[in-house]
Amino acid sequence: MTQPSERTRVAVIGVGEHGRNHARAFKEIAGAELVGVYDSCAERRREAASEFGVGAFESLDEALAAVQAVSIVIPAREHAAVARRAFERGVDALIEKPITRDIGEADELIELAAAHQRILQVGHVERFNPGVLAAKAVTRSPLFFEIHRLGVFSPRSLDVDVVFDLMIHDLDLVLWMVASQPVDVRAVGLPVLSDKVDIANARVEFENGTVANFTASRVSTEKVRKFRYFQLSEYISIDFSRRDALALSVDRNRPAPQIHFRKLEPPAWASGPPGSSPQASGAPHGDPLRAEIEAFVGSVRSRRPPLVGGVE
Repeated sequence: MTQPSERTRVAVIGVGEHGRNHARAFKEIAGAELVGVYDSCAERRREAASEFGVGAFESLDEALAAVQAVSIVIPAREHAAVARRAFERGVDALIEKPITRDIGEADELIELAAAHQRILQVGHVERFNPGVLAAKAVTRSPLFFEIHRLGVFSPRSLDVDVVFDLMIHDLDLVLWMVASQPVDVRAVGLPVLSDKVDIANARVEFENGTVANFTASRVSTEKVRKFRYFQLSEYISIDFSRRDALALSVDRNRPAPQIHFRKLEPPAWASGPPGSSPQASGAPHGDPLRAEIEAFVGSVRSRRPPLVGGVE
């Protein structure tokens, strides 16, 4: 489909720290025009509008009337209500993870977006990490995953538990990499510094025999991101911060087995996701958030399905 020549008018709904990152990315993308921001906090929206040289919308309805697409970067409890209004007004939406706080609301948004022929993309930003893309390209039949995602306590995202806040990234990646359905889940979680679960561990077994062990905590003295998995004759480790992946493999076709280390390279499109412009940040040090937002703008302009839709 031929893309329109004019830029796509967009707004960011919610301009806390992460919302401002979205706004910054939209400003850098050739196919998008950030026309304004909206936040329920008047001071915050005025500051963001001044920072990015755009308008400060006084209401959500005013924002939706002025744009073709929005990033929804607000507390998860508000996602469904805001996205519903966007789709009903004919506006496409990138919704930060988690899409909603329960499956019923998520299903409703998926159906509503389809009924109004709107793009619904979910902000699983790690899907656009060059290290993840490099590992995914060589993933065959994983046998076992060992994953740790720990963070220092912060008042951000306390409206959801640590599963929706942190572990959700790794759950999404494993489900994406494993071509099988979960058959058994065993989990434990505890509140520590909030009234939600702050530390959790889950063991998931899949129909094909794959096992994944997840640990997530937002009560840690340091930030830890370890994603390791094993497949026949190979061990793969992803470094989310460096945005790269390494593989250790064993060559059994020699008299004495030989061990090889190699840095994995992401696929060529990681320098610009399908539907994006050539300027997208790419391997090996590309910005996953910018790549995610550029992919969203590409879907809006081409009307192709998003790389990470609501069902996922």
